Amino acid sequence: MTAVEKWNTGSRILMTRIGLRVPGSVSYEDWERAGAGLARMADSSAWCLGDWVLFGRNRFPDRYRWAMETAGLDYQTIRNYVWVARRFEPRRRREGLSFGHHAEVAALPDEEQDLWMALAEYHQWSRNRLRTEIKGGRPSAALKPRETASLPRVVVDRDRLGQWQLAAERSGVALDEWVASQLDSAAAELLGPTGSGPRAAVGSGEAVRTD
Repeated sequence: MTAVEKWNTGSRILMTRIGLRVPGSVSYEDWERAGAGLARMADSSAWCLGDWVLFGRNRFPDRYRWAMETAGLDYQTIRNYVWVARRFEPRRRREGLSFGHHAEVAALPDEEQDLWMALAEYHQWSRNRLRTEIKGGRPSAALKPRETASLPRVVVDRDRLGQWQLAAERSGVALDEWVASQLDSAAAELLGPTGSGPRAAVGSGEAVRTD
């Protein structure tokens, strides 16, 4: 078996043509890093396949479909990649956003694409959050400051706060953003999607305060 990618020499998490080989002794940290690596590879492959087909269309218009079949690619599977790649030339693509983020705005005019992507990158919106924001209105509306309100003071023990901080770090966001996203998710589960909710700020120490 040939290893295509190895994230940790000791744990030997390997990617092969037919799947991952993950030993039972792998640590959570190594398993998590492997997932992040796989996600980056999948995102990159979507762009690369789209670019590859676009080049073939232009350079070898009478032979590119044959090349796709030889490579084992189904055009119907990657036609969305091609469409998104065509809508975004490389200089307009944002490394801080996934291919899926770009796909969400691909049908919009260029100026709106750029504005929505800037908002998504700044606020660290997920693809689903970006979709919800787009459905909610034009990007200019998303730029307007939202009315805020103070929440009651919440007091928690240090261990609990430490768990929240660790979860936020592993999610790659600030603690206040993580807490706000958890509250939004809980509200959406109970009430159904209602778009964006008020942003919350979280303090530090033994007490967590949102104001």
